[in-house]
Amino acid sequence: MAADRDVFRAPKGVRDVLPPETDRWIDVVARFADRARRFGYGLVITPIFEHYEVFARIGESTDVVSKEMYDFDDKAGRRLALRPEGTAGTVRAYVQHRPPLPWKVWYVAPNFRYEAPQDGRYRQHFQVGVEVLGSDDPQVDVEVIDLLAGFYREVGLRRVRLLVNSMGDRESRSRFREVLLGYWRDHKDALGDELARAEQNPLRILDSKRPDWQEMIERAPQIVEHLSESSAARFAQVQGGLRGLGIEFEIAPRLVRGLDYYTGTVFEFVADALSGAQNAVGGGGRLDDLVADMGGPPTPAIGFGCGIERLLLACDAESVGDPRPAGVEAFVVDMLGTGDALVLLHELREAGIAADRAYGGRSLKKQWSAADRSGARHGVMLAPREFETGHVIVKDLQTGAQVEVRRDEVAAWLRTQKETGPA
Repeated sequence: MAADRDVFRAPKGVRDVLPPETDRWIDVVARFADRARRFGYGLVITPIFEHYEVFARIGESTDVVSKEMYDFDDKAGRRLALRPEGTAGTVRAYVQHRPPLPWKVWYVAPNFRYEAPQDGRYRQHFQVGVEVLGSDDPQVDVEVIDLLAGFYREVGLRRVRLLVNSMGDRESRSRFREVLLGYWRDHKDALGDELARAEQNPLRILDSKRPDWQEMIERAPQIVEHLSESSAARFAQVQGGLRGLGIEFEIAPRLVRGLDYYTGTVFEFVADALSGAQNAVGGGGRLDDLVADMGGPPTPAIGFGCGIERLLLACDAESVGDPRPAGVEAFVVDMLGTGDALVLLHELREAGIAADRAYGGRSLKKQWSAADRSGARHGVMLAPREFETGHVIVKDLQTGAQVEVRRDEVAAWLRTQKETGPA
């Protein structure tokens, strides 16, 4: 039977990321890792799959759990699920290992959701994010927002707005839930079959992007009108902290985020350079009940996630975010046919210079063509006459200028050029 020619293509909704595009990914993750380090966060790595119940804690009524999660039984009959988001697994890791508090961690990881592919959101998509466990101080809320706001600034984004809201405490949410549920029941004709889900979790409808519901959602009661005195005071402290850091924000009364574990402060960053419902580039909030829901002691927590693919789309839309120089810096061209090129290549790499060469005994012309394609700034040629006198020829592949450099000094010479940059 003839093989289907499409068998060996990537499945629908996922994609390969190849060089040189991956240079941008490396740059984004490196910038995030450096910023997280400056804020005192350490890297956490959790499994790509967990017991189903771990992710069910993010909300049985949500689309993520009920419709989008990749879950399966393993060979021992255990029900497992691929990670749909970064928070639940991180909280499970805390409950299991109980590191000292406050626990401040960051992650970079793929997430999996069975949903229609969107701009910057695939069925396998990648996020960077942070979680802080063990402090309910409103200034921690400000810190995590500051971390993310500054990250966008450092990758070059300027057209990003911060939206903030408060989900309140248990008292506030309970009171608001009854008010909102009454409103949805008054609009049961518009909601149709979705009223049953509204009965289970009334706040979920506020997160809907359905165009025909937007006027109804806009007229719905606002949770900020039903905050308890302590919740309102806390939200005011968060706003004051943001103003103190010069971080501009907008109060977004309809912002509830898409998962059930959020409490208190919630926030979202939207990129105005992107359009419509696909303009969110990151967000998060407090999840003070999730640790206890996972079987741990009551532990306040807050975190956020930022999608890498959507972030890069925003960078493209603003024409910013070119990666730092990466790839090959020097390309060795060999006219000797001996082991000297291999030795030189080894020395350059050990000296911290990214270097490459052509293999397979290619002609001089083809080696120089390969050097041009490599993107290297310099070509280093081992030529018989110069090599006999202890020299190599170094060619600037941008200008074509050539100089002779002592063979035993070429690594230091190239390193100096790397540090000083083009003249």
